Amino acid sequence: MEYGLQLYSVRDITEKNLEGALSKVAEIGYSFVEFAGFFGYTSEEVSAMLAKYNLKTSGTHSNWRDLVTNFDETVSYHKAIGNKHFIVPGTDLWSRETMDEFIKYANELEPKLAEEGISFGFHNHHQEFKPTEEGYIPYDEIVEKTNIKLELDTYWAYVAGEDPVELMEKYKDRLRFIHIKDGDSEGNGTPLGKGTAPVAAVYKKAIELGIPMVVESETLKPTGLDEAQICFDHLKALEKELL
Repeated sequence: MEYGLQLYSVRDITEKNLEGALSKVAEIGYSFVEFAGFFGYTSEEVSAMLAKYNLKTSGTHSNWRDLVTNFDETVSYHKAIGNKHFIVPGTDLWSRETMDEFIKYANELEPKLAEEGISFGFHNHHQEFKPTEEGYIPYDEIVEKTNIKLELDTYWAYVAGEDPVELMEKYKDRLRFIHIKDGDSEGNGTPLGKGTAPVAAVYKKAIELGIPMVVESETLKPTGLDEAQICFDHLKALEKELL
């Protein structure tokens, strides 16, 4: 099995030493990475780092407004690093005005990116599953009014009171990745195996659906790499237990 890491997990070193972070992530055993910023590096530099450590780009968490203001240059960068999945990590969806703005641009950008061989996706937190003050549920709006792909953050769905396994089944035709994460029901994250989220059930469902798993562990205790190692070891243990 191959697993990926969202590089926000190791943000304590990526900004100062992206290559060092990639080196260590590969050493742990991760096969692909999901970027959370490029820290001023050129696409050629990033591509060289990935090649050096035999890592692939599974996707990026990127600002969709970059596509609005500078589509060609943004797409060129992502193509150069081998990225085929441009994922919005979160955005302001908390008023009717901002919700409708995102839907409008998502419906313009999704087919334009598809022509370039890149999917346009959305990553959730917990609040997208809750009604806003104006009475709509942002996640439902995205699903019903756009064709964009989904990267389900299974932990934040759990915090929202949803069953992440049920959501994976419900949205399997639009699901391109999951974030496999752990923590308690109050939103306090932990490395995999240290919380109360249904990690084993999520893992089993991801295998069943053939959905790539991207680890995210956010608390940097004691360091991002320590958490990344704990998570990888837990996935390998699940692999032995469930497969």
